[in-house]
Amino acid sequence: MNVMLTTDSVPEQQKVTYWNEVVSRTLVPMAVSPRGTGPFDGRITTRRLGYLQVSTVEADAKSVSRTPALITPSCEALVAVAVQMSGTATFAQGGRTTEVGEGDLVVYETGRPYSIDYPRRFTTHVFQLPRHTLPVSDSDLRRIAGDAIRTSGGVGGMLCLFLSALASLSGARPPVIAHRLAGDFVDLLSTLIAERTRPDGARPDTASGALLLRVREHIDRNLGDPDLSPESIARAHGMSVRYLHKLFEGEGTTVCRLVQRRRLEECSRELAHRGRATASVSAVAHRWGFSSPAHFSRIFRAAYGVPPREWRALHTARDPLSPVPAGPSTTASTTTADGLRDVSRTEGRRAGVRGR
Repeated sequence: MNVMLTTDSVPEQQKVTYWNEVVSRTLVPMAVSPRGTGPFDGRITTRRLGYLQVSTVEADAKSVSRTPALITPSCEALVAVAVQMSGTATFAQGGRTTEVGEGDLVVYETGRPYSIDYPRRFTTHVFQLPRHTLPVSDSDLRRIAGDAIRTSGGVGGMLCLFLSALASLSGARPPVIAHRLAGDFVDLLSTLIAERTRPDGARPDTASGALLLRVREHIDRNLGDPDLSPESIARAHGMSVRYLHKLFEGEGTTVCRLVQRRRLEECSRELAHRGRATASVSAVAHRWGFSSPAHFSRIFRAAYGVPPREWRALHTARDPLSPVPAGPSTTASTTTADGLRDVSRTEGRRAGVRGR
């Protein structure tokens, strides 16, 4: 479902404050300063396709900055791609500054400070996805982050056309279709990064990269299955459990950690959704593969800092325009993952994830 927020009906003296809140809630926390002293107008439309968030921003001239103070440990690491549809921008991240023209795209990380200056009215599509879903190294990602990528041809042109089509989609898509579209985006973006970071023609192991993506999609489709485990995942893809673990060696996580984190993310979103206020906490936990309510409550609190009931109370009492937080903090994730290693040996299926 598309959600559109606009300054149209906001009193003039409150437009800038309202726009700061809307942009920070919809995308990531940032400081927005309009250029000039005249009236300010802006609108943002957003929706989700699986784990991919698609937003379109149209606004008057402004400057945007994501400072270190706005990047807290609880912020989920995201990768963003912005496609400049009209107007221009000056983008800066990691000591690199680039001019982004109409039709260009730029890749950046929300976990590092950045700034964007729009000298006149503009329209841009912004695509955000969790960093862990993009199977490229940090070094390759940072080599491309902040560069203006021309889209007149090549993989950049293909990606731009695909993103424009995604932004123009209307109406809801079945979860399996939404996740496939998100996966197609990841494939094209990974290919673009490989093309630009390996000009000598060398390519990463695309076969294992594609297999890893299929494994992640399988996990997302089967989160509600309490029997989801390294063994069942390996069996579904015709590989050994040992090879499955090897596949995840460069991902900064294990299969069990990923399954648990994704389950917690989906539970947190559902509990924070006003429309789910009548579902019990244990029903939500069971829906996403946790067979023990007590164990779920314990690891949820370790990940998010509060019990699931308190999480629901805090978020369903908020303004309906407030977005659902995307996931546990980095510190909490580490604690939860460490706990999973111990739990998996002693509690078996009570953890909702079996294996290493």
